[in-house]
Amino acid sequence: MFKTPQSLRDSSPIETGEQKGEEHETKKCTGICAYTFFFVSLQRIMDCKTLLYRAKSWLRHQLTAWNTGGEGVHSPYLFEWVRMVMMDTNSYYKWEEIERCREKMLRDERELEFVDYGSAIKSRSLENGSEAAYSLEFRDVRRVCDIARRSLTKRKYAEMLFRLVNWLGRPLLTSPSRGGIGDETLEDRKGLTIVELGLEFRGLTIVELGTSLGVTTAYLAVADSRNKVVTFEGCEAVANIAKENWKRLNISNIECVVGELGVDSLQLTVDSLRGIDVAFIDANHTYASTCEYFNVLADMTHEKSVIVVDDIHYSEEMERAWKEICADERVTSTIDLYQMGLVFFDKHYWKRNYKMRL
Repeated sequence: MFKTPQSLRDSSPIETGEQKGEEHETKKCTGICAYTFFFVSLQRIMDCKTLLYRAKSWLRHQLTAWNTGGEGVHSPYLFEWVRMVMMDTNSYYKWEEIERCREKMLRDERELEFVDYGSAIKSRSLENGSEAAYSLEFRDVRRVCDIARRSLTKRKYAEMLFRLVNWLGRPLLTSPSRGGIGDETLEDRKGLTIVELGLEFRGLTIVELGTSLGVTTAYLAVADSRNKVVTFEGCEAVANIAKENWKRLNISNIECVVGELGVDSLQLTVDSLRGIDVAFIDANHTYASTCEYFNVLADMTHEKSVIVVDDIHYSEEMERAWKEICADERVTSTIDLYQMGLVFFDKHYWKRNYKMRL
């Protein structure tokens, strides 16, 4: 029988503890890389699915929406809205100042500890078949420019919100007994003073859910310095940058509420207001949260109020929430602009849901 010489046995490799440790670390790194690759691939698949869904939703909207100058809109109130808000091509000097602020945010490389409640809010089913939202706080480090690219409202929609507020706040006379915006302009009552009519001017009360970097908030606020804007932001670091922007723009009629936006905190703040004239919902993009926010705000509206819901075609959940809002008995008319949906409450007109292109 052949035997290995002693010299060869002595020179054969011996696996030491250090080598075993290195092999273990290699296997561990390989496993981590495999898991990372799996989750990244899964995320890309989900992103592709989301993009495909949004593309289908956009195409469906383009094929069914009107590119109208007001024709086919039966409500005189909404017809005026189309002509004075959607079709208005006037520019306002403050817009360029705000857009310079937006450009600065898109170049800002500062890193922030970002607290995101919006993407961490989930829906859960209750025993009665309904859904409720619950929060899982999500923390991350993000650059300001990345936040700006992902969360800022497009300019044409921000300008539309400005024109909406400007239109609602056109010299209107409001009666304290009505508790809402009047529908008579000063031109309709020439020769009579406001005191003789028993009426008074007042600014609008505007509520925004989802401040982000404060660009859209600025558009809502600059229409009239008499307006009061109450805006909610979950991340204190982001809210501080928004406040810097407002200070730079010399805007002083904004109140920012910082912290997790729950139904209870929203209800507490809204109850302290005299009513809501305009509301902009751009917070947690889930069915349960959107419906809960809408219900709280709708209870504080009057017949001339407008609630704007952002990202109504963002996901299946948001589309389901939008359909439920359209079917709400308090709502009389809605306008679907794809990116945003506008909700009206004037009971003088027939219930109708419109799709339009901005």
